[in-house]
Amino acid sequence: MTRVFVACSCEGTMPLNGEALAKGCPGRVELAQSFCQAEAQRAASLIGSGDSLVIGCTQEAPRFQQMAEELGSEDRISFVNIREQAGWSIDAHKAAPKMAALMAAAAEPMPATPFVTIESRGVTLIYGEGQEAIALAQALAETLDITLLLKPGTMVMPPRRMEFPIVQGRIAKAEGVLGGFTLTIDQFALASPASRAQIQFGPARDGAVSNADILIDLTRGAPLFAAGELREGYLKADPASAPALAALQLKAADLVGTFDRPRYITYDADLCAHARSRITGCTRCLDLCPAGAIMPDGNHVAIDPLICAGCGQCAAACPTGAAAYALPPVDANLRRLRTLLTVYRQTGGQDATLLLHDDHGDDLIDALARFGDGLPAHVLPVRVNEVTQAGLEFFSSAFAWGAHRVMVLTRAKPKHDVAGLQTTLALANTIARGLGFGEAPVALLSTDDPDALRPALSAMAPSVTSPKPATFLPAGQKRGLLELSLREMHRAAPAPIDVIPLDKGAPFGGLTIDIDNCTLCLSCVSACPVHALGDNPDKPLLSFDESLCVQCGLCAATCPEKVITLKPQIDFAAWEAHRKTVKEEEPAHCLQCGKAFGTKASLEKVKAKLAGHWMFSGENAKRAELLMMCEDCRVEVTVNESFSPYGDVPERPKPRTAEDYLRERAERGEDPLN
Repeated sequence: MTRVFVACSCEGTMPLNGEALAKGCPGRVELAQSFCQAEAQRAASLIGSGDSLVIGCTQEAPRFQQMAEELGSEDRISFVNIREQAGWSIDAHKAAPKMAALMAAAAEPMPATPFVTIESRGVTLIYGEGQEAIALAQALAETLDITLLLKPGTMVMPPRRMEFPIVQGRIAKAEGVLGGFTLTIDQFALASPASRAQIQFGPARDGAVSNADILIDLTRGAPLFAAGELREGYLKADPASAPALAALQLKAADLVGTFDRPRYITYDADLCAHARSRITGCTRCLDLCPAGAIMPDGNHVAIDPLICAGCGQCAAACPTGAAAYALPPVDANLRRLRTLLTVYRQTGGQDATLLLHDDHGDDLIDALARFGDGLPAHVLPVRVNEVTQAGLEFFSSAFAWGAHRVMVLTRAKPKHDVAGLQTTLALANTIARGLGFGEAPVALLSTDDPDALRPALSAMAPSVTSPKPATFLPAGQKRGLLELSLREMHRAAPAPIDVIPLDKGAPFGGLTIDIDNCTLCLSCVSACPVHALGDNPDKPLLSFDESLCVQCGLCAATCPEKVITLKPQIDFAAWEAHRKTVKEEEPAHCLQCGKAFGTKASLEKVKAKLAGHWMFSGENAKRAELLMMCEDCRVEVTVNESFSPYGDVPERPKPRTAEDYLRERAERGEDPLN
């Protein structure tokens, strides 16, 4: 199958450089003037040819997609916007490398998106405190199965016809998502049918439970959910705003049926470093999730795919790769980024600035192209589902492959907290600064104004491009890709150094271990979820591989001697050295049989702690020899020599019974019964 790239000048409104496109695009390039109109017959011929087609136009994508479906070629066609992103710009005459890079990157295959299914039957609970709640319930009653819940103290006139149940109550707890809300209601009471001027309610009770598919909140208080706007099926509006109520009514009516929503996060519990033996370690995802989709679940966490809103901050922050973004997977996203930067550089592009954006950026870029100067020729837009999904592997790979700078575009008022993204950007700048890429080559731009976009891109801090960009292929799982990208960034760095200190909470680092007080009990080895700490079954030994450490802190929290301290850093030399021995001892040998068991350090520490105990001092000092015997000999000596831990303990007084009491009274000449 031949791959064909179609670039249309959109009736001559933008220049095309066929030579640059042919050099950068891995296939045959077709140039057009009016591919959707005057050359529509040519378009039909190319679409129906059976070749894989990349069309440099998104405006007319629906028309071409319909044509492809009619010709049975819908799975062999993709689209990329080279007009607003490159051609409609005052720099269009210099944008040939950028056009070639965008089209080549669009040809990178993307895996299918996984989905989860939600079913909603339209059972709706409206929670309100005024007459507008009744009005909305009446408007929706024909399309939805309505129950109206009024807050206690609400005074409203009863409707003439009870077309839906009206009850009183206060929602004490709300859980779930579209198709499966569970509500705990206090002060629950039924409306009295004899209500006259205002609705009266019967006896109230707490702890009533109600289920609903859709939850509409018209109260004036705080949302029932953290980041409620991200919770599918939960609709909240200001009851005093008629436009907001009208929009809510239309949206609620569409929430009936079976829906497929993306499964944004893939999760492997075996890689999770949340906890071990009831000791908490990593909580990064729990701290960042704005939708409340992540909860502790024993040694791991559980991610509810129905609640997950897809921000991706958990995946970006996860140090082990247990949580990974799936829309698209990180390796597929990096392959597209590699192609973009490689082709841009190969076709003569210089000082590539990446503009990472989501759907918010689409509107700003279009507005800037149509009403302003357009994007600069060296700015390569990278579209993702959510900018908060970008982890450190994205930024390190970008600089390794020759990016000059990276700008991350967000809303002026983000729809959810972006603390995780800010932490990632700060970490990326720390590493880039340490390797000589500039003081702050990664920047965050929060704006809703397209006129502010181009000046901000021009005002970024000076940066340094890699003198010898890497060429590695991204393959593997998230943690492996992160390590690979950082190693390659180090090799491609303008001024590489081996050790870069990092702030507390970074996902990389070493350990400072007090060797003298370490007893080689190896509790830390069993607690380490990523096997950064290791042992040797043949002899007492503690080893450490810094490239695997995620700084979860479980080893330090588990260590009984408290001799382990976390040391956040990237030590590239230690990464290359892999596993090193931290402490090694000869095993202790049994005094009786000579069998190797335990370690001398741990046994000596136990002896020192028991030195003043009555069971192992004075006349019982010989018992201390038991500590230096293996488990078999210890039992044998204890039995043969009749060692008893209670042998020298004074006899306890016998219990005084009723018979003893009666006997004592009789001995004193007293009547035992009086």
